[in-house]
Amino acid sequence: MSDTEIIKDSSFFKRPDVKTTEIAVAGGIPFGMETVTNTSLGIGGAYCAWGKSYNNQELPAFVDMRLGETLPESDVMNLSELGFVSRHHIQDLNDQDHLELELQVGTRLLKEAASANGWDPAEVEGVLIGNSGPVSLDYVEEISRRAGIPESALTVSVHKACDGSMGALHLALNPQLGLPGMVNVAEELAGKKVLVGGIEGLSRFTAHAKDKNALQLFGNGAGVIGVVPGETVRLLVGRSFENYDEEGLLQVRMYYPHTRDKTPGKSHLELYQENPSQLRVAGLMHEPENGLPIVMAGLMGMVKLFVRSGVQVVTEVFKEYSSLMDRVGTPEHKIDVGIAHHANFKINLLKAKQLAKEGVEFPMPWLINDFGNVSAASCMIAFLRQLPLIKPGDHLMFDGFGAGTYYDVMAVAVS
Repeated sequence: MSDTEIIKDSSFFKRPDVKTTEIAVAGGIPFGMETVTNTSLGIGGAYCAWGKSYNNQELPAFVDMRLGETLPESDVMNLSELGFVSRHHIQDLNDQDHLELELQVGTRLLKEAASANGWDPAEVEGVLIGNSGPVSLDYVEEISRRAGIPESALTVSVHKACDGSMGALHLALNPQLGLPGMVNVAEELAGKKVLVGGIEGLSRFTAHAKDKNALQLFGNGAGVIGVVPGETVRLLVGRSFENYDEEGLLQVRMYYPHTRDKTPGKSHLELYQENPSQLRVAGLMHEPENGLPIVMAGLMGMVKLFVRSGVQVVTEVFKEYSSLMDRVGTPEHKIDVGIAHHANFKINLLKAKQLAKEGVEFPMPWLINDFGNVSAASCMIAFLRQLPLIKPGDHLMFDGFGAGTYYDVMAVAVS
């Protein structure tokens, strides 16, 4: 990966295959969606953004409005160096408008993602969505209902910050993640038509933040793909890892149920199952003491938080993958491409350099400069942009990581 891989698109809405419209909320909210299908793999999906597109030159004025004061020149980030040239924000809305807006976004996205796979929504048997700060606790259930997906379909809300969509995909593929007394998601969904993704209304989430970095880095975005676990996508090896952020380098408010139990040695993930078809995975976060939605320790804090453990987990999964290839008699088969969370370009570049020192090398293209950091939506959008280049039989490495701190890293094979 190099800085020459950063494509200089000015706005997602200006891409040739993006269909733009307005969502009829609060006088009209700009909305754009792109659909991607790889017929040779039988995999498709859709991704979208909503709100006004702000480039790096326009963004400081928007941040001034959010802060209620002028952003000092010394605090204006060099976002192009971080791999971002634009992102999407909405104006302040009332709670009802926020809810209706994101319900319409999610409903349209599920319908389009199902269509990209040639499915009728009535055929979908599972919906797993990563979401850092849900606009409502029944969000996944409601967008599924509005999209025409049967009430019997298994719906899973995954709150693991930026790792949310990868945590969701991992649950759908890896039966070893099942817990006694809970539905085993992978076993339940094997061979079925499943929608997996991340939907992040981060402009709403950060609207009342006072963190100058967060207000510049994050924006709205969402992506959902269709998979048939064990058929179109097959898990080779995978690892889920958690390492609580004691220092509070990336503090995030939990807007979902969690006991906040920090008992040593106990998982910080809590599972809630209200009925057989609804599951919530809730990750403990280091929350800001002042009630704000997000507080960051700065870019070096994010590097410290994500690079060391991230390199460790990817290295371990890569070694397991290499051992598996040796055992099945195909040691020549390598990882064809890596899809990593786009926290920022410098973090991903540093991870790649550190992985190379461990003998771990595979392409990790930078793919979403026109969204900013979109948390759980990031890996799904990146995957959809890479999807046309993926061939049957390719092996992919998914690298999810996020606040909390949570990691889901998987090597998968596509049909």
